[in-house]
Amino acid sequence: MKRIFEVQPWDVVTHKFNPEDKRLQESMTSLGNGYMGMRGFFEEDYSADTLQGLYLGGVWFPDKTRVGWWKNGYPKYFGKVINAVNFIKMNFLIDGEKLDLAKDKFSDFEMDLNMKDSVLTRSFIADKSGKKVKFVFERFLSVDQKELSVQKVSFENLSDSKVDIKVISSIDADVKNEDANYDERFWDVLDVTDDSLVAKTKPNNYGTPQFTSAMQMSHVTGLKEVDQSKTDTQTSKTFEIELSQNEQASIEKRVIVTTSRDYDTVQELTDAMNKLTKKVSSKTFDELFTAHRDIWAERWNKSDVQIKGDVEAQQGMRFNLFGLFSTYYGDDARLNFGPKGFTGEKYGGATYWDTEAFCIPVYLGITDPKVTRNLLMYRYKQLDGAYVNAKEQGLKGALFPMVTFNGIECHNEWEITFEEIHRNGDIAFAIYNYTRYTGDKSYVLNEGSKVLTEISRFWADRVHFSQRNNQYMIHGVTGPDEYENNVDNNWYTNYLARWTLEYTLKVLSEVSPEQAAKLNVSDEEKKQWQDIVDRMYLPYDKKLGIFVQHDGFLDKDIKPVSELPSDQLPLNQNWSWDKILRSPYIKQGDVIQGIWDFMDDFTEEEKKRNFDFYEPLTVHESSLSASIYSVLAADLHYEDKAVALYERTARLDLDNYNNDTDDGLHITSMTGGWISIVHGFAGMRVHDDGTLSYKPFLPKKWDSYSFRQVFRGRVIEITVDGSGSHFKLISGDPVSIKVDDKLVELN
Repeated sequence: MKRIFEVQPWDVVTHKFNPEDKRLQESMTSLGNGYMGMRGFFEEDYSADTLQGLYLGGVWFPDKTRVGWWKNGYPKYFGKVINAVNFIKMNFLIDGEKLDLAKDKFSDFEMDLNMKDSVLTRSFIADKSGKKVKFVFERFLSVDQKELSVQKVSFENLSDSKVDIKVISSIDADVKNEDANYDERFWDVLDVTDDSLVAKTKPNNYGTPQFTSAMQMSHVTGLKEVDQSKTDTQTSKTFEIELSQNEQASIEKRVIVTTSRDYDTVQELTDAMNKLTKKVSSKTFDELFTAHRDIWAERWNKSDVQIKGDVEAQQGMRFNLFGLFSTYYGDDARLNFGPKGFTGEKYGGATYWDTEAFCIPVYLGITDPKVTRNLLMYRYKQLDGAYVNAKEQGLKGALFPMVTFNGIECHNEWEITFEEIHRNGDIAFAIYNYTRYTGDKSYVLNEGSKVLTEISRFWADRVHFSQRNNQYMIHGVTGPDEYENNVDNNWYTNYLARWTLEYTLKVLSEVSPEQAAKLNVSDEEKKQWQDIVDRMYLPYDKKLGIFVQHDGFLDKDIKPVSELPSDQLPLNQNWSWDKILRSPYIKQGDVIQGIWDFMDDFTEEEKKRNFDFYEPLTVHESSLSASIYSVLAADLHYEDKAVALYERTARLDLDNYNNDTDDGLHITSMTGGWISIVHGFAGMRVHDDGTLSYKPFLPKKWDSYSFRQVFRGRVIEITVDGSGSHFKLISGDPVSIKVDDKLVELN
């Protein structure tokens, strides 16, 4: 394993610069504030390999689907987050020569992502023709003023003689997406002024909205402004200063970014931009940074997981939470999680089932319940798109998309888009999970009952009845394990479909007469749904005592991953897709995912037999895999395995386990560290009767761990150390919990 950053509890820092690791460095030092974000690329031009990426929340483009063989039902477009106008661009001239770290000599390099304060710093000493200048860069995206980006660059002359420094600060719209079809550009510039630029996404043929973004820069500096220039796609200001030996100077760049998501007209957009620019101009750098830092301090106070005795585990855990909070903190109900967040372009930046299956369990425990409710409302508001998706497949009800920005499916891989339909059940499970955890039924009995009803109508139409077996089945699906495509009777999918119908019937028995009338579920429908619940086929092998992942799985050549030569891993980078599909190797938890969802429904022996069979076959080449196996390993007292899998999920990107972090971080899998510790090591469960319980253990490698958990209006602090487990009610009403099956009162 190649580690390019040092291990520190609050920082991701390196004192080395290797050009071959440039993209990894950029991914790992990404910043975001939920409204916008950026990779950790350099402010100045870098002439070697780099992926310059800035992204605006909710701003996307419907890029035409290009496939060789069109199939009925294919999405017309592939939705993708688009690279925003480059508003952090700053170039530097030393005695007239342009700084470029791909070509220049430099020393004393340091790059530091301070996760506690969410600020990125970079420093080095440049050597240009014998002139040495020390540069220090600082930047942050304010969480106090979401539209604000702040940069500060300081320089010091370390030469024996005077040196002339020029700074060219720009807003540059000449950008593209690396994965664009035929190098297409997505922005048309509407207006360029001395300090601002307004751009609009190009027209599209799919009826999706165009987006406008406006950006205005201002500067605070002792340098003299000597030039201003404009082109069709860029506006720039040039500043200059002559520094004597050991003399220092600095320049601040503040940029306000507004988008048409918040304003109806270009005039309103630019008026708001001007107003916000004026607002921040009255504040110093320190004042802006303090307001930003204080909000991050509040977040960490609620959510920080402290691990003593293992700094690698500690850094990984905080890196996970930092990535999540940089992407989404519930401030905008129109937004959701993209699997890469603001750190790259892969997966299009859209919403996947990861939100319901992985993000919601974490956010229930670390944020106000309204944050999770916003995520549920996101799906409810996109029901119209889900109807379209089902209709495209000739089916009733609602099929929520695998990948979306607006509710319409916008992913063009058939085996994922149209076969990985378990996501419908995951969305239903999220409604149940929220209701069980919070005790709040107001959503499930209103908007949630509508979502459940339409999902159930889809399942009732998607199943078919096997006369030969006298059971209902679901053929032609892909389960969570994407190394198995177009299979019949995936256990997880069938189980979720059956459970969803059963849960919906229960909810329908509790809704008000007025809501029941709106839902209009006939007695005939209810009878059909109950029949499916009673006669759903769930693959099972009596000899092995396991739930079979899908029909035919046990006919494969079952050999454990441990028998594979190490140079063949990861499989997805060494084997053909055909070879992977024919193999018994599992990308991520499938049967194990279902057992985690419904832990109370399975016996200790059932969990053990299934884990012991499936884990040795799992290559964990999905970023979502390790955490779920870690929880089940902890539940079965397989401590070493649980800890090893925790380390894999917590440090997945920091240690580049799957050799794919260079194109962006795996944001939604950053839930894995919290899930592994809280659901796994601490054994936290919320049961159907509302009881909160724990079965904690302390990994031998650790001295202690502690975390705070939000639960039904309370904040509970849990500490596990060498003397046992300790529970403290920080705020809220007294509550009874169970610890190792014993009742404990917290006051």
